Amino acid sequence: MQKKLVLGSTSPFRKELLEKLQIPFLTAAPDIDETREENEPPTLMVERLAILKAQKVAQEYDDALIIGSDQCAVLNDEVMGKPGHHEKATQQLKNSSGQRVSFYTGLCLLDSKTGEYQVTTVPFFVTFRDLTSTEINHYLLRDKPYHCAGSFKSEGLGISLFSKMEGDDPSALIGLPLIKLGEMLRNQDISLPLPLDG
Repeated sequence: MQKKLVLGSTSPFRKELLEKLQIPFLTAAPDIDETREENEPPTLMVERLAILKAQKVAQEYDDALIIGSDQCAVLNDEVMGKPGHHEKATQQLKNSSGQRVSFYTGLCLLDSKTGEYQVTTVPFFVTFRDLTSTEINHYLLRDKPYHCAGSFKSEGLGISLFSKMEGDDPSALIGLPLIKLGEMLRNQDISLPLPLDG
């Protein structure tokens, strides 16, 4: 690989996912305003924010491939943010109980030298089983998913809350769609897996 690869995220979950591809990469924090614009559709919001994150990080690297990603959860046309604390997470899971929740992950791969980028939104859908208040409380105390959209960690105990998962790429649910990212990297002539000499 000639160009540096930079993950524009401080999320430990996205970092762990990208490590699965066994590509050397750096991480950088994209400091942007993530406020949703008025009447902005969720799919367009996550694409816009993924692009903005990549562009922000690109200011620090003049010849690199920058990965930007953003995710939101949607229930009954309402965007659910990260809960931040136990009480809000409890309410989110109560609202999601027995419901189908849509997750949209915006993904951008930007070439900081040319300014050109690829961008897409990858959907994933989760149907929650009917949850009791006791189950919700026990789950939250164990997994503490207070910084996760939808108030769960699907890669952990959160999977016990579901009755069904639907989508082409389960890594999208965690926040970084590796199948689509692999396609974008191949478009930049980076074939996977990399040869052993890197």
